[in-house]
Amino acid sequence: MSGKMEKACGADIHRDFLVATILSTDGSKLQNRFDTSLESLLKFKSWLKNNGCHKLAVESTGTYWISIYNVLYDSVNFILANAYQIKHIPGRKTDTLDSEWIAEVCLKNLISPSRILPKESRDLRSLTRARERLVKIRTALKNQVHQELEAASIKLTSVLSDAFGKTGRHIVDGLLNGWNLDKILDSIPSSRLKAKKDEIRATIQANISQEQAFLIRSLLSSIDAVAGQIAEIDVKVSELFSRKDDLRIAMSMPGMGAISASSILAEIGDYNNFDSPNKLAAYFGIVPSVYQSAGKQINGHITKHGSPHIRRMLVEVAHAIARTKSNSKLKRFFLRIKARRGSKIALVALARKILCILYHLLIKKETYREDGPFKPKSVKAVKGATQPSMSLDEMIQVICKAGYEVRSLTNLERG
Repeated sequence: MSGKMEKACGADIHRDFLVATILSTDGSKLQNRFDTSLESLLKFKSWLKNNGCHKLAVESTGTYWISIYNVLYDSVNFILANAYQIKHIPGRKTDTLDSEWIAEVCLKNLISPSRILPKESRDLRSLTRARERLVKIRTALKNQVHQELEAASIKLTSVLSDAFGKTGRHIVDGLLNGWNLDKILDSIPSSRLKAKKDEIRATIQANISQEQAFLIRSLLSSIDAVAGQIAEIDVKVSELFSRKDDLRIAMSMPGMGAISASSILAEIGDYNNFDSPNKLAAYFGIVPSVYQSAGKQINGHITKHGSPHIRRMLVEVAHAIARTKSNSKLKRFFLRIKARRGSKIALVALARKILCILYHLLIKKETYREDGPFKPKSVKAVKGATQPSMSLDEMIQVICKAGYEVRSLTNLERG
């Protein structure tokens, strides 16, 4: 029986070049190497077209595939393969063998294509990820300033919650400018902290040397520059984010601000691509790995598949909820898990719950609503005595939701 001959191309991509292999169902093979410049990628496009190949698979490592996708997406069936899924059997490894292996699994339809977000979503995600990198840089610079202040026996963090807030910068700038300590303390902008002048004075035991002052000035200048770049990105993200309703829905959740909401939504992209919240959580690797041995199922650590950026942001939101003093449902959920499994597992579990709730809210176009803490049903009088209006099963359910375990006592335990 003769069928239509099919062809598939696999490309092993590097920064400056790619190696491509075209395989056919009749066993024929073509190989070529191209640079990643625009002119060479157009030649790669013509090479595929001239050889009748309309299916291309590449590995989704790094960002090297994006320039190739932008040139070829309208002429071939572009398949972005998860690196974990198409991992080659260990052995002799070359660029040629890698491209041939990718072409082989593509020809046999063994690749589940990864999602490719639209250009607008990719641009937005690039901005939110750039902001995340800048925040890390700013944090590292602040830590260096803390180290220099500690070396000069200036321990502002023992009194101030934020040494880089308005009062903290006022004190540090005054010290760098050589002001008298009394003048610095008398001109503190916060009236609340001005009452702690004696405590602040006790944290400043030595003067800053010229070399330390030079280094701290340089670090503070860098911090201000990075902060300005972060502010510019925030404005740009606000301009580019077209899904204002989705942003409003996400920000209605506890612990979710404009930055965290826009970052999480940028990573998710089109949430309609997921059939359920569990599939969304699995896609971003915030579900436990499952092992089975001797008929017993064991849950391990989370899989950590997909974007690490959204997991980090979700955990930050979970931290914000855990630190609140309110008795919200999400806070009670965290406390129940923490009592049994510890705070780290509880934070990850809360992060997953936040993502699942957000999915439901986005699908239903509803904002988050907190119904408030649990209130037991009323107690009614029956012939002069009080009797709860809940059944025994309802009582057990309420106790279990509060994090307690309910079990029946044996006759020996009762005695």
